[in-house]
Amino acid sequence: MSETDFVVKTIAEFDSQPEEYRTAVKKIIQSHAVNELYGAQVFDEPAIQLAPNAYAKWLTCRVAMEEYGHHVRFKELGKEIGIAESAMSPEEKKPLSIFEFDLNNWAEFVVIKMFADLAEILQVEDLWNCTFHPLRNLARMTMPEERFHVDFGHEFAAELVKTEEGKAALQKAVDEYFPKLPAFFGRPKSKNNEMFRKWGIKSRRNEDMAADYMKRARETADKFGLTLPDVSLPQAA
Repeated sequence: MSETDFVVKTIAEFDSQPEEYRTAVKKIIQSHAVNELYGAQVFDEPAIQLAPNAYAKWLTCRVAMEEYGHHVRFKELGKEIGIAESAMSPEEKKPLSIFEFDLNNWAEFVVIKMFADLAEILQVEDLWNCTFHPLRNLARMTMPEERFHVDFGHEFAAELVKTEEGKAALQKAVDEYFPKLPAFFGRPKSKNNEMFRKWGIKSRRNEDMAADYMKRARETADKFGLTLPDVSLPQAA
């Protein structure tokens, strides 16, 4: 049986797998736990105050609740497979660079939901058939909520583009934030990505995911009459 034929159905089975396999799974779970928490802290929770009305605040509260919930789910799975709880916090592991953005207004948050959460959907999709079933199942549980977050962005973008002022605010936010997003997928020929694919934890190369993301992002921008800034996809080191 090759490595990619592995099917690991339980935590007990996980403990007996090769060290490289266990390391790969732990890296992914740790990353999700850290970044779900940090994103909720710096974007979703502060956006509640920026929301323009009670309806928007209500849905933003739901988004924040679900993002914190994603952190809790990944953290609990991480603890079960032996990751220290402290290692699943942004105080110990640096979050992704996409969170290095000061959220100042509602249009920026709408853009983040449209485009950053679209990137997260691709990441979750890549775990859909993960050989570690607890992680696969967690991805499948998480996906409907990530789709809601992107739909949230679309709903409020549709409201903003009804006015010239709102559309201009959206475009400004796209221009400022979107260039950060291709880095979300990592560099081509990544050693970590090769390890993930070797063991059937992930299925696609970083560069293929980034290209797919750019295609979907352009479709989203076109839907609202927005223009994506020119960005360079990450290059191999």
